[in-house]
Amino acid sequence: MVMFLFLVVALAVVVAAVTLAVVGGGESAPLPEAAPERLQDPLPADRPLGRADVESLRFPLAPRGYRMADVDDALGRLAAELAERDARIADLESALAGARAAAAHGHDAERDKGEGPEERR
Repeated sequence: MVMFLFLVVALAVVVAAVTLAVVGGGESAPLPEAAPERLQDPLPADRPLGRADVESLRFPLAPRGYRMADVDDALGRLAAELAERDARIADLESALAGARAAAAHGHDAERDKGEGPEERR
């Protein structure tokens, strides 16, 4: 009987503690809004991104993972810079191919000047 009474009292104490925790202990003022965490070290805007910038990028946690706006901004910036680099690489490869073709054509023309009709056969 004593054990049963102890269990009833313990259960009443637990229910009261949970009720106070949920209700807030009688305090009527709501909790202040927490400022959302923002990306501490955003990607540098004054220079192209480097490997170290991407490796050091850390997103603050939000209630359901990461803040989508921070991730979207970072991925958008990375995509734009990669597209710019790809275009620059394509331009340089095209210019290099043109220079090689011009050099090969110039070399062939120079070689043809030195040959006589008998040597060309």
